[in-house]
Amino acid sequence: MRVFCERLKTGLWFAPAAALVLVVFIYPVFRTLALSFTHLNLETGFQIQFAGIENFNRLLSDSRFFNSLRVTALFTAASVALEFAIGLLAALALDAIQKGNKTARTILLIPWTLPTAIIAVLWMWIFNDQYGFINAALARLGIIDSPIAWLGRPNTALLSITMADVWKAFPFVFIVLLAGLQSIPRDMYEALEVDGGNAWHKFRYITLPHLLPFIFLALIFRIVQAFAVFDLVYVLTGGGPGGATETVSVYGYYTFMRYLDFGYGAALVVSIVVILALVAWILYSMLLRKYEMAR
Repeated sequence: MRVFCERLKTGLWFAPAAALVLVVFIYPVFRTLALSFTHLNLETGFQIQFAGIENFNRLLSDSRFFNSLRVTALFTAASVALEFAIGLLAALALDAIQKGNKTARTILLIPWTLPTAIIAVLWMWIFNDQYGFINAALARLGIIDSPIAWLGRPNTALLSITMADVWKAFPFVFIVLLAGLQSIPRDMYEALEVDGGNAWHKFRYITLPHLLPFIFLALIFRIVQAFAVFDLVYVLTGGGPGGATETVSVYGYYTFMRYLDFGYGAALVVSIVVILALVAWILYSMLLRKYEMAR
């Protein structure tokens, strides 16, 4: 009886948290999954009917979906690669600085603390073709003769959004990798110096193997966030011009809110979750293999 009371007491302590997880996470997941096998019949008064795998078959022939998937993949690959490169360089530089690193760390973290919608409005002014900073700077340097509509051209709109996202998100990669660098024992570098190791040897045999778990954490977070980008694209371009910047999140939003096609929108979301899970598994396998080889 005493054991039962202790278990009941423990269960009551965890009950609020379990209820919150159930309402916020578990129910929406199963609700979306169930909704993906239905469609809304507008002719019968918004009646939900079972559709089987019809919505998923429709995805296979949806050129707009594949275009949004291609745009999202390009955006994710470019932004995450640049964020990782800049974040790693900034972390290595700041780790080597003894004075003023706290101030520099605080300054570098400012973009990450700002809301994405505010960042989007800021970069909308920077990319403005009439009075934006970039056009003014390029004109003063003599690089361009006439203003460029950065957000109005298909070949520059995605590049502009990528630049804004890199500026916003690279501090996250930087702070994660900096934490990894500061956890490496300094005597390992000293021992390698005694053996005649140079800067490249330190990075190859000490820094990189110890950073692999932190790299995995930063890349997984950023890939998922970049793949699910919505507010930055929606505020800057709304998916235009001509679908050149329409990501899967924006397409899903239009499917739900503009076209009221809830079943197809749910199928789109489920497909993206499956793709992200597959990407995460591949990345985890690659990093785990390198980590085991480095040990």
